[in-house]
Amino acid sequence: MPTIRRSALVEHSSARMFDLVNDVQAYPRRFRWCSAAQILEQGEDRLVARLDLGLGSFSTWFQTENTLQRPHSIDMQLRDGPFKQLHGRWEFHALAEDACKVTLTLEFEPSSRLLGPALAIGFQGLADRMVNDSSASPTRPER
Repeated sequence: MPTIRRSALVEHSSARMFDLVNDVQAYPRRFRWCSAAQILEQGEDRLVARLDLGLGSFSTWFQTENTLQRPHSIDMQLRDGPFKQLHGRWEFHALAEDACKVTLTLEFEPSSRLLGPALAIGFQGLADRMVNDSSASPTRPER
């Protein structure tokens, strides 16, 4: 199963970065690679969401159930989408009061062998964009 892992060091607290990544409804306004986001269920320590994603000619969607452990991690498990398996994990490791290391790990297996290579390439680029965009400027204006 392909695994993608990306990290960044940022000058923001782990709690701030957790909140930024967990603000799924803001993704379409903040990130060009997200065309739509929908919260389907929400609780104190869990969230079910659907994301519609696009990066160049690559587009897909998926629905995950996320387990929230603020401010340390967000675990994502596939509920629906073009995958046999999809697991993701955001980790936020405090380095100082106003600095942390953000890591995104994605493991996935496409449901179609035909789409597999395209999804793998698309997800690699998407993982880069997700970490870079989330880490670049949490306070930048919405688009």
